[in-house]
Amino acid sequence: MGGLGAHAVQLLRLVGAAPVIAVEPLAVARDRAAVLGADAVLDPADAAFRETVLELTGGRGLDVAFDFAGVTAVREQALTVLGRRGRLVLAGIANKPVTIASDSPFTYFQQAVLGHYGSEGEHVEQLVSLARQRRLDLSASISDVLPLADAEEAVRRVQTKQGDPIRLILRP
Repeated sequence: MGGLGAHAVQLLRLVGAAPVIAVEPLAVARDRAAVLGADAVLDPADAAFRETVLELTGGRGLDVAFDFAGVTAVREQALTVLGRRGRLVLAGIANKPVTIASDSPFTYFQQAVLGHYGSEGEHVEQLVSLARQRRLDLSASISDVLPLADAEEAVRRVQTKQGDPIRLILRP
């Protein structure tokens, strides 16, 4: 539930996705997901994780799972809860192989793994348009605005996670 995840919760609600399930190991980020409107917020380490996802989806599994973290364990866990024709969308970059434990259920359930970079000019224009029309408020994902002269401090805060920052904006 970093910056991409925070935006995703809002965008998924905007397009009518339900349920929107946020998965996050950090309690403070799980709280943030709930505030942003996730229908359910799960800890990936919960022993009942898979059963909870199936319960929330009426036993169907997920239509779409997004990996915004670029973490192999996230991808592996997401593949275990995809439903029929479910898709795993990779937006976070791990630079690691994607491993499908068994191709038999993956093929039988017609599942797919897709990549999405999401930084084309048209995507930025769509987000700006949604914000301009007051359909999307991204202010909750801006942790602080700092002067450009404090760029070194901003990098340090992100690296050390001081104050649990999502996005720090540098103002010239």
